[in-house]
Amino acid sequence: MNPHVDRPVEPIDPETCRSSLQILRALGRCSFQGRNLSRALEVLENMHADEECGVVLCLAGAMVPAGMGEVVCRLMERGVVQAVVSTGANLSHDLVNAAAGGPGHFLGDPEADDDELYSLRINRIYDTNLPEDNYHAAEVLLEEIWRDVAGGSDRLEMPPSEVFRLTGKGLRERGRRSILSVAEERKIPVFCGATSDSEFCLNFAKFRHRGWLHLVMDEIEDLFRFGAWIRSHERRGTLIVGGGVPRNWAQQIFPLLDMIEDVTYSGYDYGVRICTDTMVYGGMSGCTLSESKSWGKYASHARYAEVSVDATIGLPFLTAALFDSLDAE
Repeated sequence: MNPHVDRPVEPIDPETCRSSLQILRALGRCSFQGRNLSRALEVLENMHADEECGVVLCLAGAMVPAGMGEVVCRLMERGVVQAVVSTGANLSHDLVNAAAGGPGHFLGDPEADDDELYSLRINRIYDTNLPEDNYHAAEVLLEEIWRDVAGGSDRLEMPPSEVFRLTGKGLRERGRRSILSVAEERKIPVFCGATSDSEFCLNFAKFRHRGWLHLVMDEIEDLFRFGAWIRSHERRGTLIVGGGVPRNWAQQIFPLLDMIEDVTYSGYDYGVRICTDTMVYGGMSGCTLSESKSWGKYASHARYAEVSVDATIGLPFLTAALFDSLDAE
């Protein structure tokens, strides 16, 4: 038989495919990004089933104000991911929700008058609104936590991952559910390669300006901490949401280990990427996982899937299907 025509497309039937898992399984016999999302589920299932594999979630942009924070918490609680690399923005918005004791963001309008919103001190994230008062509440909560952490010290130095751990510990002790508190409880390290590019770090800049806490964040130390995490696993995988710093910060660890150690590491063994960027413009966020092989960031044998879809569609759908699959075992 001709191998080009030995696998027929099987139209998906919504009468028989109702659960997220059923839909994704059926999409594996359809085309375009539906088939890619089905493939992503298969790779993610294999990653999770591999007991020697450590999985790092790379979380770009501002997924938390978009309503994805609880998805991240559940992925950690179900043991799907063992490390997180995030933008500072996601952690800032995570703190906003924790300070609010629930949702701290509101449905907005992408066609709103931004001059009016500015006069009302409301920040817009496409179709989501964040009142400045909620940012302030997050700052107050962060200061409360760090006055306890600092004690009588006015100068501290530590890597950002330790800042996030201690913040998560303070949130957990105060009964505030968040990405950071769940990560601290589960002993999951949280990294950020550009901490100062966020409201989270601007709060510490304000604390320093006011003269009560001079916090120095050692980002280079976190490279070594993440390297130790990488070495602690026989195999490793990525679940990439978007691109930017989180994606490449997690991937560049293998070139770093190649630079500083005699041992040769082959790169990540698995990868799932949900992203809308395209490779033709030469940007890192559009770089394919195959291209990353040339840098030693992924192994030649790596199993991976890439899906071009809005992460607010792909991530919860993929996660729900994975949980359906795990619960069926």
